[in-house]
Amino acid sequence: MSASSKKKLRKEQGTEKLTQKQLAAQKEASTTRLYTVAFVAVLVLLLVIAIFVGVRQTIKNTGYYEKHTTAMQIGEHTISNAELNYYYIDAVNSFYSNYGSYASMFGLQTSVPLDQQVIDEDTGRTWADDFLDTAKDNIKDTYALADAAAAAGFTLPEEDAAEIDSAMSSLEAYATLYGYSDGQAYLKALYGNGATTEGYRAYNELNALANAYYNYYSDNLTYTDADLRAKESENPDAYASYSYNYYYLAASKFLTGGTTDENGNTTYSDEERAAAEAAVRSAAEELTAQEIDSVEALNAAIADLSINEGSEVSSTESSNVLYSSVNSLYQEWVTDSSRKEGDKQVFESIGTSTDEDGSISEVLNGCYVVYYVGSTDNNVPMVNVRHILIQPTHAEDEAEDAHADGETYSAEELAAAKQSAEDILAQWKSGEATEDSFAELANENSADGDGTTGGLYENVYPGQMVSAFNDWCFDSSRKPGDTGIVETTYGFHVMYFVGNTDLTYRDYQIESELRSEDLEDWHNGLLENVTVIDGSTKYIRTDLVISAS
Repeated sequence: MSASSKKKLRKEQGTEKLTQKQLAAQKEASTTRLYTVAFVAVLVLLLVIAIFVGVRQTIKNTGYYEKHTTAMQIGEHTISNAELNYYYIDAVNSFYSNYGSYASMFGLQTSVPLDQQVIDEDTGRTWADDFLDTAKDNIKDTYALADAAAAAGFTLPEEDAAEIDSAMSSLEAYATLYGYSDGQAYLKALYGNGATTEGYRAYNELNALANAYYNYYSDNLTYTDADLRAKESENPDAYASYSYNYYYLAASKFLTGGTTDENGNTTYSDEERAAAEAAVRSAAEELTAQEIDSVEALNAAIADLSINEGSEVSSTESSNVLYSSVNSLYQEWVTDSSRKEGDKQVFESIGTSTDEDGSISEVLNGCYVVYYVGSTDNNVPMVNVRHILIQPTHAEDEAEDAHADGETYSAEELAAAKQSAEDILAQWKSGEATEDSFAELANENSADGDGTTGGLYENVYPGQMVSAFNDWCFDSSRKPGDTGIVETTYGFHVMYFVGNTDLTYRDYQIESELRSEDLEDWHNGLLENVTVIDGSTKYIRTDLVISAS
């Protein structure tokens, strides 16, 4: 091989090696670029995810999902989770305000999320489900009434609108009181992210409209005398009032013997229980067999029973009790038109007992001895009356309420309250001495009411008020413009008799029953015509913990 050929070969080989290095370098560089591109892509993806999560969280905090997710369709109305949440939270609040101290008796735990408290093992139903169903029923009812109001051209009364304005204006004060930046933040804390001041106002206006129209419809139902008499003929006794005394003899008082275990629990044999039942029947019959011609004689006979030796007991007085309120055990007997004063009867209260083998048997819980006093057909006019309540006070505590806390007062304190009542009556007599001037004094001085009603009680019926107040109102000699001072357990009442109403208490009851039945039929008809389609309620606060709400 010539020198020139070898030189050429070395050159080509060198070129080839250079090319391989370059290729290797290029390959490494290409791989690096791929890794770099992939890494950048991952970073970009992570950044996009982070931005999305951040935006999603921001949107979530604004209540976007609550306001734009359909929870229900009620007729033509689309209900968002935000709107349903108002009804849901208020259903919880309403239950707790009424039964809070007894919540555990219903099985409700205030420290556990509502959706974790199962109330029906078979279906898995929770307290959250129960409150949510209540909320759905309430919102359905509200829209049914609001739609009926709109169809009738009925609008929200001005006084209701004013009350809502007042409530909305106080939001900022509540927010400050509870440490929130503004009313909107306060509402979000109460009702969730979807709550707004505009939404809360709309919620209150809708409910106020529904309630106002319901009352308007009820107030405008009218009835003729023929309507009243037709209803009355169905059960004439249902509108009378009855007076009687009763005494309950518990079979447990007659139990003797028994076996007590190491834990202090006493059990009785069937023979011992049978003996107690026989003894309680005998004692009840002993009372009714005696010549008893008055309540006083009845109470004396009760005190003479061997089981009452050394104790002060007497019968319970039931005066002017409406038919519907008489114990069903002896309702038929008490309301029988042939009943006369002095009649007495024994009524057995029967219960049940579960035996060891699981069988259920009847047991005698005790006996009622009932003594009939009399009745009234309630064909008396109801009355309208005004009063000014002056309560006695202790010198060291002028806000003391004698009736509310069972406090007693000295003769001097009672005399001071009576003197105040007499001074107010004298002040009225020395002035214009009109009903309007009396109402002004009531607003200024009465411990009863909110200072806006002028001490007025309308449609007062016999037995509604405490005895002394009632007796003054229904004195047969009473006439419009009469005044006086009456002492009750509440204090001293400066009285002003406005007059009788045009309606007797009997007809008032009959009309009220008709109105209630017609109102219920109308209301149920509205609800039956409402179509409801369920949506998603995933944004309802089902995980609410009451004690932390």
